Amino acid sequence: MKNWICLAVASALVLGTGAASPAMAELKRLEIVAPAAPGGGYDQNARIMQSIFQKKGLASGIQVENAPGAGGTIGLANFVNKNKRNPSVLMVGLALVGAVLTNKSVVSLDDTYPLARLSGEYQPIVVAPDSPLKTLDDLVAKLKADPGSVSWGGSGPGSSDHILYGLLAKAAGVDPKKINYVVLTSGGEMLSGVMGGHVTVGTGGYSELSSQIKTGQVRALGIASPERLPGVDIPTFREQGYDVSFVNWRAVVSSADPKGQERAELEAAVAEMVKTEEWKQTIGERGWQDIYMPPAEFAAFLKEEQARVQALFKDLGLIQ
Repeated sequence: MKNWICLAVASALVLGTGAASPAMAELKRLEIVAPAAPGGGYDQNARIMQSIFQKKGLASGIQVENAPGAGGTIGLANFVNKNKRNPSVLMVGLALVGAVLTNKSVVSLDDTYPLARLSGEYQPIVVAPDSPLKTLDDLVAKLKADPGSVSWGGSGPGSSDHILYGLLAKAAGVDPKKINYVVLTSGGEMLSGVMGGHVTVGTGGYSELSSQIKTGQVRALGIASPERLPGVDIPTFREQGYDVSFVNWRAVVSSADPKGQERAELEAAVAEMVKTEEWKQTIGERGWQDIYMPPAEFAAFLKEEQARVQALFKDLGLIQ
């Protein structure tokens, strides 16, 4: 059996060290495809995976390939078209679901096999420390009174930031198209925009914002977790009366048609990985949440999430 394993990374995955199982030990010549340019987040995650897969003995001859462009959809298209029959693996994040829609990609996650949902981050909405907005109710009241007066800072159109804001607007009974969305090029620009009063609110993964929240550089109005996170003193959207739960998830998928034995090996490797203390420690240190789902459960979730994002993008005016 030819065990070429091809990984495309849209979010971080870190594996612990330790002895590999017999099934995982069979995986050879691992190729990691990062659907982004060298030096960016996707590329960094690919390099982390390369390093830890080697240390753990999951694969040999590991190479990283970059395939940037169009929010990751170029990398996805290349992956799907080149690896229809290989036992290949692709890691994707929620942003790629949106990018498929906004870039009108001819391929999507439906052209892959969902191995597992792994981890994710819940996003808070933050304001400047001296902002008159103290709660989500204050924010929603301002939005309803004058939608243009609220500027929402985030990354590109259709990103997880944009999705979160759209979901909150819908839950508040406001037309999402009225959101005054301001595209910022980086997390640093978003923070400086919020702290300097250039945008009304900002958002990002909790792990990215936790230090600024703790030091009082920004103040969190709420977080989109279904319940309060352990050790995090931020009220959820739901407890403030807005039925919004949203996680920027990370997952592993393979090519659409790997053979039975190859697919079983991949599933076993992922299932073993998420059980390790090293994995649990890693996601804890990085501020990620353990939201693991095995293949069948993840497949059902993915269908629901794709439908939810598609409906929201229509509401936002991003697609017809």
